[in-house]
Amino acid sequence: MLRPLRDALLLIAFWIICFDFHRLVFSIYHWGKLREVGIGEWLLSFIYSFRLDLATAAALSFLPFVFRLISHFSHWKYWHVCFRFSMALMICLLVAVQAGEIVAYSEWNHKLTSRVFMHLSHPDEVARTANYSMIFWYIFFAALELFFSFWIARKLLPKIINKQAIHHWYSWLKVPVLFSVVVGLQFLALRGGWQQIPLNINAATYSNKSIANDVSINSLYFFGKSYMLYNRSTIDEFIPKVDTTLADARVKSWYNYPKTHSNYFIEDKKPNVVIIVLEGWSAEAIGALSTTKGATPNFDRLAKQGVLFTNIYAASTTSEIGNSSIFSGNPAVPEVSISMQPEKHRKLHCLNEDMEAWGYHSSYIFSGDLKYGNIGGYFMDHGFDVVKDESDFPSDLPRGKLNFYDKDLYRFLIKEINSNKKPFLQCAFTGSTHAPYDQPKGKGKTFTGEEADYMNSLVYADNCLGDFIKNCKKYPWYKNTLFVFVADHGHATANVVNPQLSQFYRIPLLFFGEPIKKSFRGKRNNVVGSQADIAATLIYQMRGDASRYPWSKDLMNPKVPQFAFHTVIRGYGWVTPKGNYTWSFDLKSKLEDNFNPQTSKKEIQNCNMFLSRIYEYYKQL
Repeated sequence: MLRPLRDALLLIAFWIICFDFHRLVFSIYHWGKLREVGIGEWLLSFIYSFRLDLATAAALSFLPFVFRLISHFSHWKYWHVCFRFSMALMICLLVAVQAGEIVAYSEWNHKLTSRVFMHLSHPDEVARTANYSMIFWYIFFAALELFFSFWIARKLLPKIINKQAIHHWYSWLKVPVLFSVVVGLQFLALRGGWQQIPLNINAATYSNKSIANDVSINSLYFFGKSYMLYNRSTIDEFIPKVDTTLADARVKSWYNYPKTHSNYFIEDKKPNVVIIVLEGWSAEAIGALSTTKGATPNFDRLAKQGVLFTNIYAASTTSEIGNSSIFSGNPAVPEVSISMQPEKHRKLHCLNEDMEAWGYHSSYIFSGDLKYGNIGGYFMDHGFDVVKDESDFPSDLPRGKLNFYDKDLYRFLIKEINSNKKPFLQCAFTGSTHAPYDQPKGKGKTFTGEEADYMNSLVYADNCLGDFIKNCKKYPWYKNTLFVFVADHGHATANVVNPQLSQFYRIPLLFFGEPIKKSFRGKRNNVVGSQADIAATLIYQMRGDASRYPWSKDLMNPKVPQFAFHTVIRGYGWVTPKGNYTWSFDLKSKLEDNFNPQTSKKEIQNCNMFLSRIYEYYKQL
């Protein structure tokens, strides 16, 4: 009777050893990010991790234990083969997640989530985004963890030689009894105990430093929770419950501000428009918007001649969500990429549809693959005259692994502009600031330390941006062209690496060009807003009807309510001039709240009401 119970404990111990080995390997590889944590606080992760580790070990042990239990009483040799096969299957699953997390953390700065499935749906995109060193390290860590896991398994759980004797039929009753006892305890461990509320990720959270918590939280448990959410058709259980009548009234009141004003910053009602979507440009990396200097001298010079918005927040974490928010004025819904749902995004309005009615030609160009996130499908569904990606670029051009360089993207864009006689809406999406950062070296400052690869890619991208504007000035259309520069989402910088903080999502928004009135050039506008507010702002400046964008606010309106809603990794956030707040689905708690105690409750209520209304809007599309 005791040997099967001993094996059950050894199975649990085996998995916990594997989890801790992964923590050690992860910590060594990312020690640069862990320096601020300190040895003592880091060691606590091995203690606080125990409950989630125990729960995950119980889940992984269920099937192997069943085969191991029967092996103790049966002389059929293949029960041990079944045990070994089930263990190998579980180990491979664990290692795939853990090795992937080690490598992905360098770029994402968060644990592996269901987001990976969106990338895996386009394997070519994954292969091109990952540089050769990432592929090498993934294979290395997977091999290392596989070797260690199989070695420990052979030591702790060898083949059963001496079977327990079964002399009478009633001796077989031991099997269901042992099964019931062990599986009952496994279920209890998986649930976290008898308490009313089951175990959740909060059990492993102990530090105010996100990376320390990421080390502590079991990787497979976190990934499994994320997958369960990814696989659901709705996220209703995560949406805060509010008084719908009150929420409707309050949110409507925010959008019922007086719409008419005379705060126009452009001279011409209908200038040409060029929108440059800047891949991953974080406000915290830009000289004109932060204390970080030297990466973006060209953008900083343009900011002194244009209208710069300093408190704009990305809608979410990925490019396809950023693009749809910019062009359709639609806030993001947590865990949802609306561009992946044509039946819904086709019901949204889009900037080019207004301009097409005014006789504009529309074009969107990206130097990589527009299959990612169905970005190309979104723009084609909304009737852009031209949608081009890497397949339309000359094949003999030098390029990075993910896309052609920004330098050639801008050249291609100018060529496209020059081929048009109509007034135009020309859009381009840059790519050289995206991993694997294999762009040419830029002229100017060289960064070292935290996020150095990203910062140096930004130096190159800024060089290309400066050259692009210089080249545009050579053409007659330049004098009647309004340029809009905005990032698709934020990115980790040396100042802000935690993607659960609102500041991570602060991005640049700059209007620049000859159509801007001289009295507005060099102005900095500190209004709090989001990508979703660009559509209404631009359309009003062009004397159009912004009512087609019901969730977009006119940032130039003196009466506009100031707030920005954004999603975070498995959660959401809220920003106003009074502070900011973020909430985690998994932890069921605040990640950040710097509103003062007198306003915090009201602001969180406002955030919850806004989320409930946009989620209802999304479901009705």
